[in-house]
Amino acid sequence: MGYQPPRNGFRTFVILWASQAASVFGTDLTLFALNIWLVQVIYPLPEQQPELAWALAALGLVMAVAGILATPVAGALVDRLDRKHLMLATDLVNGVAMATTALLAATGILDVWMMLLISGLFGITDAIHSSALDTSYAMLVSDEQLPRANGMMQSLWSLSAVLSPAAAAGLVALPALARQGFIPGGLGHFLAGLRNGVPLAFAIDAITFFLSAAVLSLLQIPSPRHEKIGRLGQAAASIWSDIRFGVDYVRRRPPLLWLLATFAVANLCEPMGVFLPLIVKVDLAADWLARGFTYETALATLNTLMAIGGLVGAVLVSLWGGARRRRVAALLFFMLLGGVAQIGIGLLPALYLAGAAAFVNSFTIPMANAHSQAIWQGQVPRELQGRVFAVRRVIAQGLMPLGQVVAGWLAGRMDPGVGLALLGAIIVIMNLGQLFNRQLMRLEHT
Repeated sequence: MGYQPPRNGFRTFVILWASQAASVFGTDLTLFALNIWLVQVIYPLPEQQPELAWALAALGLVMAVAGILATPVAGALVDRLDRKHLMLATDLVNGVAMATTALLAATGILDVWMMLLISGLFGITDAIHSSALDTSYAMLVSDEQLPRANGMMQSLWSLSAVLSPAAAAGLVALPALARQGFIPGGLGHFLAGLRNGVPLAFAIDAITFFLSAAVLSLLQIPSPRHEKIGRLGQAAASIWSDIRFGVDYVRRRPPLLWLLATFAVANLCEPMGVFLPLIVKVDLAADWLARGFTYETALATLNTLMAIGGLVGAVLVSLWGGARRRRVAALLFFMLLGGVAQIGIGLLPALYLAGAAAFVNSFTIPMANAHSQAIWQGQVPRELQGRVFAVRRVIAQGLMPLGQVVAGWLAGRMDPGVGLALLGAIIVIMNLGQLFNRQLMRLEHT
């Protein structure tokens, strides 16, 4: 008999999903505004491309390293403690951090080193929040509803990514509009005093974190009872024992390790946060200037087209529910297609052509992720998912910090579009090879 969720569990999941969607939207506003801040305020000159590349890489690197180091502990915590309370606490911490960041940006004090510290904090809180969220919604829905829930979770980030670039670009432009007299009254006077709208994006992000915490406080989200059992049936005396349990669980299942290796290589080779701002600035500048676009508009256009692709993919996989059989083959196909599209983003010479490739690349992400999540949820019991999924996340994302370093090095020494295309070619080669990996292809039969 399958797991029996609480009564009205799916309705609770939908409310949780909606509150998290607001929070993700706020965070995407911050990420977009942060790119604008680095490109146009901190490193605006063409000869500063190496410094800009390394700054973009460093922010992603700090967040990734902090998250990876925190994830094993986070996985053990979510199997031990109340998952709702963990999510609530991290939302409140993030809200305070973003409110402080907005104040620093508004007063002109914010510097790159401060953002590095804040990124490290977010890496830790995101590890805890993501571990709790990933394992919480599986407690709210039945086995039959999990494919739909997985698709909805994929659409959460995609929907936000569609809406946030245009909203962020509009926020950044508000102070300039106020100085030109388009926004009258006290609001216009306040906005005119800001150098740009970056602090506004940070402030909205803080509000969405507090909103998410308020909604969470009203929901009932079950957590499985922690059974302190370690290896060989011995009592687990510490969080470290839980971490070792998760490592042993994955280590003894080579097909799962092969699946993780595939995602690890993809995460190494997809540092879009470093490459996309540079590709728009360097490779696509002639095209968007000829169209009369600003940098913000061009970057928002590319990001929006990419986000629409992710949203379409997430909606389709939600309606479809994913492949019922041969999920590994479906997953590899979508990752292979994504690698081909990544090559197109780097090499296509026009904004809308690169945007079309970005659409396809992003379309494949929820398709691949939903199949991966379904495989893992089917393989790992719910009461073990915190520990095991933490190990999964560490291995799959373990090469992301190196990817940030590689991206900074490539983008600082060669055309950024060529660098992104080279990394896309590695993804294609890896997934072609995995199609002939018998251990991996038999994963669903183990």
